[in-house]
Amino acid sequence: MNIRLIRNATLVVEFAGKRFLIDPFFADKESMPAFPNTPNQDRANPLVGLPIAVGEVMDVDAVIVTHLHPDHFDEAAIHALPKELKVFAQNEKDAGTIREKGFLDVEALGEPTMFTEIELVKTSGQHGRGEITQLTGEVSGVVMKHSDEQSLYIAGDTVWCADVEAAIATHRPEVIVVNAGAAQFLEGGPITMTNEDILRTHQAAPEAKVIAVHMESLNHCLLTRDELSEFLEENNLSGIILVPEDGESLEF
Repeated sequence: MNIRLIRNATLVVEFAGKRFLIDPFFADKESMPAFPNTPNQDRANPLVGLPIAVGEVMDVDAVIVTHLHPDHFDEAAIHALPKELKVFAQNEKDAGTIREKGFLDVEALGEPTMFTEIELVKTSGQHGRGEITQLTGEVSGVVMKHSDEQSLYIAGDTVWCADVEAAIATHRPEVIVVNAGAAQFLEGGPITMTNEDILRTHQAAPEAKVIAVHMESLNHCLLTRDELSEFLEENNLSGIILVPEDGESLEF
């Protein structure tokens, strides 16, 4: 498989001969306001531009939208993506919203869903802990399986929680993508993974390669690549937990 980080949580995944676009977020640099009630209010989103032209990520077979927050499925992506593309959503509610945007082939992920010979299994997560999840709402991840590939778990916008632990125990993924950045509001604690959450993910799947994305693109993401890399070096995890730059590709 080949996993290319575009920006934030946007990935292009080549898996068993198919190309998947994950959580398309195509907005131009600083074209959106800062998320309210969060740190760094003086910085408009996204903090950085796309590393490649949008047209370079259009040659895909399907799109997976883990949830409908604007940094995972934005108006620029809605406008740019061909409406006949296959789109997978986390549930029928999100699928209906995506259909309302003009997309013609939208399916809610099941446990599992088949796309050609690739098995897609929806997983759950917690976009924060406690009361903050009433604001952040339902989120999902996906496990991808095929006999010719290592199993891949894209956890989505979640902190370390029982849902992530169960997904790892059930599916035993060999490659795991986690959304880091320790995003947070002024109250309620982190809503994406911190250093410690990523460490616990590794401890639950010590043989897996872990890829940390979702950093340095949004005003409320406080954990930087350098800070995470320093933490990994201190814990002898450099090269085991990978921290790609925007535009970088990884093969497994």
